[in-house]
Amino acid sequence: MFPVSLRMPLEMAPYGVWGMLAAFLSLLCCRGSGEKAFEGPERLMVGSGEFQFINCTAGCTDPKRIVLETALNKTLLEKQAQWKLFKVYNVSKDEELLCSSTCGGKQETKVFHITVFYPPKQVLLTLSPTSVAVGTLFTIECRVPAVAPLEGLTVTLLRGTDILCNQTFVGTTHSPQDAVVTHNTTAHREHGLYNFSCEALMDLRSRGGGLVHRVSDPQRLEVKEPEPNNQMVTIITIVVVLPLLLVTFVLLYQYWWRPHHN
Repeated sequence: MFPVSLRMPLEMAPYGVWGMLAAFLSLLCCRGSGEKAFEGPERLMVGSGEFQFINCTAGCTDPKRIVLETALNKTLLEKQAQWKLFKVYNVSKDEELLCSSTCGGKQETKVFHITVFYPPKQVLLTLSPTSVAVGTLFTIECRVPAVAPLEGLTVTLLRGTDILCNQTFVGTTHSPQDAVVTHNTTAHREHGLYNFSCEALMDLRSRGGGLVHRVSDPQRLEVKEPEPNNQMVTIITIVVVLPLLLVTFVLLYQYWWRPHHN
């Protein structure tokens, strides 16, 4: 007996989960009775609160029984003489499922390990401040709330299609936590022409899972021309206006004050 599993991905293919299920059932139904059963991965990653398809397949053509033992709620979706397809619900913690069958008086069993992960459901981008002058520093922060495991998570900051920075996290804890990436940069005039965004990619393929991809809402930075320095304005005013006042006084003295007092 061998278990085969199908998991509903977080970002479905165009044909959807039922199309995938139908294709899988069709493949099972078309196997010759003498062929060896499928053997799925012994370990799978399942998103917290998601469901999982489990196919228990016997190693003989006429098993006496096929059973899936689990504490999870389950539904029998389809069955034939050599296999049964189950759906288990609300996977919220790590579980061990046991497929068993009896062939020729001998019991066959296989343990199926499910590890729960917390996928990136939100990607939050913040520009601080949102309005800056040319040449001023500003901060880009990307926050991915409540994800686990951090290992295999890559967060990328983008300006348009250009990568500003990316970070791949490490850590094997199963407790959900926020992943934060911060990038400080100087504002240029062209920054106001592009959207800023953040992408989160969780790669669980090495653990029996798949790829989960999420993108933040785009943000636009307002870039302004730098305001003049008040102190410099004062100095320029004094340097320019004081000579003009002096020239004006001299002219008034020569053409008005002096002739009237001689």
